[in-house]
Amino acid sequence: MLYNKIMNIIQEFDTITAIATPLGTGGVGVIRISGDTSFDIIKKIFSKQNLEAGRIAHGWITDNGKKIDEVLVLPFKAPNSYTGEDVIEIHCHGGINVVRNILDLVLKNGARTAERGEFTKRAFLNKKMDLSQAEAVADLIHAKTRNFAIQSAKNLSGVLGEKISEIKKEIFETLSKIIAGIDFPEDVAEPEYSYLIASFEKALKEIDEILSCAKSSDILRQGVKIAIVGKPNVGKSSLFNKLLNVERAIVTDIAGTTRDVIKENLDWDVAITLIDTAGIRKSDEVGKVEEIGIEYSKQSADEADLVLFIYDASHGMNDEDKAILDLIKDKNHLIIANKCDLVSEQIDGAINISVENGSGIEELKNKIKEIVCNFSSDDTEFITNKRQQDCLEKCRESLVNALDAAKAGELQDLISIDLKSALLYLDEITGEVITDEILENIFSHFCIGK
Repeated sequence: MLYNKIMNIIQEFDTITAIATPLGTGGVGVIRISGDTSFDIIKKIFSKQNLEAGRIAHGWITDNGKKIDEVLVLPFKAPNSYTGEDVIEIHCHGGINVVRNILDLVLKNGARTAERGEFTKRAFLNKKMDLSQAEAVADLIHAKTRNFAIQSAKNLSGVLGEKISEIKKEIFETLSKIIAGIDFPEDVAEPEYSYLIASFEKALKEIDEILSCAKSSDILRQGVKIAIVGKPNVGKSSLFNKLLNVERAIVTDIAGTTRDVIKENLDWDVAITLIDTAGIRKSDEVGKVEEIGIEYSKQSADEADLVLFIYDASHGMNDEDKAILDLIKDKNHLIIANKCDLVSEQIDGAINISVENGSGIEELKNKIKEIVCNFSSDDTEFITNKRQQDCLEKCRESLVNALDAAKAGELQDLISIDLKSALLYLDEITGEVITDEILENIFSHFCIGK
């Protein structure tokens, strides 16, 4: 056990390396090195020896005199680097084998392969960023939409961390006055309960402002699921293809062509997962495979944030259509009348479209976007994840307990216990108080090289 602890401590401070750009053919590949021996390693493999921090150097990576690639080297001296350590970035040509050859050379000369998110983890441990900013790095990398990337950049700039620090400062100031009154009763009077109530209500209001953005945050991060449901041969797959602007699903006039759930992603400011489903009809009319597909269709409709119910306007809505509509009546849904080019009048209570000639498609898209945008704000002030939301909820609970106690005039040393608890939960958000388990879980979702 002691050996493992010693190894973990040593590993925290050794020199790490990884490819920081996606593997594949490209203009540039980047190999990042971080740690105390970064400059020693680059001197062994780079043609230029006199590297100056902050100045780009041009030369060749060599292996025992053999030229590997012509590169640019960016040297950074601690603490003025991403990780807060000595850092070297090698910018080489972007071929897979080129970057791998250079990486192998760096490893051979004393570095080890970085773990997932280890560069950002070191940045956090070296106080180059707080934990909310580190999590924002992951959000930026994994952002499914341009909008979420822009919103995540706010947290990277410190918006959430700064707000949490403001709230902590206010709570700590109140706690300090309580403790001073308890510890030095002859010199310092305990704060008035009216002051405590006003202080707690102010902190709760600020926490509620952050939590009010939670739903929008979840939508921006996870996206919206939209399922297309209806009977066979009403145009579900044709509509699916039309919304994607690509022939993704097979379309025929044979009932039951789609027997499985097909999913594709769209970026309409919010990430959308569009789902094409098997036509829903009576189980005694279908085979085993299609029956399974129908069950998947019902499940997809149940899990969707928005359901597009489509029926054939040329045949009207019959009992089978009404039965499907009854399945989704409690869900957010749109009723879509397809094949309206075959009927003489517009159908009330439905969005009239013709997938065949494209009429009504833009109106449908605009309606979908309107609904999706209502799920989340265009300019969410605070982006939070589930971990941060959980910490805020627990902090809020502690503050509510303190507020109730203040209103009841309870002993202030008891109130101080809830305030200390509230501060600990806020410290978890920014990382002042954090367990190794939580830390490993956060950074395990990063890519290697970041």
